[in-house]
Amino acid sequence: MKSEKKIQGNIWGLAPMMVFLLLYLGTGFITGDFNSMPVNVAFIISAIVGILMNKKIPLKEKIESFCKGAGDQNIILMGMIFLLAGGFANVAKEMGAITSTVNLGLSILPGNILVAGLFIIGCFISLSIGTSMGTIVSLTPIALGLSEQTGITLGICVGAIVGGAMFGDNLSMLSDTTIAATKTQDCDMKDKFKANIKIILPAAILTGIILTFVTAGTNVVTSKVYEYSLIKVLPYIGVLGLALSGINVLVVLVISIIFAGGIGLYTGDFTPTTLLKAISSGVIGMEDLFIISLLIGGLVGIIKLNKGLDYLIHFVGSRIKGKRGAELGIAFLIAVADICTGNNTIAIIMVGPLAKDIAEEYGIDKKRSASLLDTFSCAVQGMIPYGAQLLAAGGLAGISSFEIMKYNIYPYLMFISALFVIFYGTRKENTRAYEGYGKN
Repeated sequence: MKSEKKIQGNIWGLAPMMVFLLLYLGTGFITGDFNSMPVNVAFIISAIVGILMNKKIPLKEKIESFCKGAGDQNIILMGMIFLLAGGFANVAKEMGAITSTVNLGLSILPGNILVAGLFIIGCFISLSIGTSMGTIVSLTPIALGLSEQTGITLGICVGAIVGGAMFGDNLSMLSDTTIAATKTQDCDMKDKFKANIKIILPAAILTGIILTFVTAGTNVVTSKVYEYSLIKVLPYIGVLGLALSGINVLVVLVISIIFAGGIGLYTGDFTPTTLLKAISSGVIGMEDLFIISLLIGGLVGIIKLNKGLDYLIHFVGSRIKGKRGAELGIAFLIAVADICTGNNTIAIIMVGPLAKDIAEEYGIDKKRSASLLDTFSCAVQGMIPYGAQLLAAGGLAGISSFEIMKYNIYPYLMFISALFVIFYGTRKENTRAYEGYGKN
């Protein structure tokens, strides 16, 4: 900041995350196969490194920190969502919901806007329900079916879903990231919304245009009659309707599994025994993601104990110069925190207090600092291959998260748009915010 401050924390506390990045990304670049290093193995090795380092801290305390991080309520909640989402996705698939839903969409939408339509639908749903995970769970199976029916690259279809999901994760007033950002910056949600939408709306519009042009040459047989059963579309309509009503996502998924299973029993696609097996198969298919979530939480606990994030936060904060530098500092802090934690909500909670101090010292409006925190965290979250969103989408689609990253247009444009606002934002608005600082 403006005054000199002694750097706190320990740079070596970040070593576990650096080990993970070297193992996971480095192996992929060397071999050309990013699946050559299993992500769960990379996290286990990194956690072991974190536990073994810093001999000044008792081994028991380090193990307890790992366990507390893994047992964080947000991590457990995310894991439960994974398991139930897998159950619902598989039940819906086995009773024919995906095929009917895709065929219905193909019957209604022109071929050149199918993928752009997925993105727009994803934006609407995530904005309404406030959860990227719920959106991804609901729409990824549809993206999979759409790719199979049309021949459009699966990564493009799933990338459109993830992009739409991150739109609402960033902007919705029901989103955890919005709640965390506004609470840590002490600003109203409606004010943050107004500041936020100016940053990301151009990116969303450009994404829709790009997706339209990218898939414009797709050879979709429009004269073909696509068969579908409206009753088999109901599970997706039901899960979206329940989510829009504001019901807890866990309750939504449980009800949706029962609803989809009931339709499957009615149509004869299931017997009671095969229904239970379908649920079990879907849950088992997501167990690996649950374990990865636990490992990420534990690794974050070790990094915090070893003062790694403290070092990073104070290192950046002590080098800020000027208002633009302060905004870039906030962006850098939240981006790195999200890379280290793999969870944008946790990253905002960690960085939020320091971001507020920086904003107050340099006269940055509270709604602006909140929107920067939320936007950059969601943008980075949509890019990292080990983030919950890409892992879930990849798991449901049966492809590597790197295959989605190549076509995940919106998070990249959101990141660029936010940087553009920092460098070329309205000077009048910034000046007015600075002059008003301290008068409220």
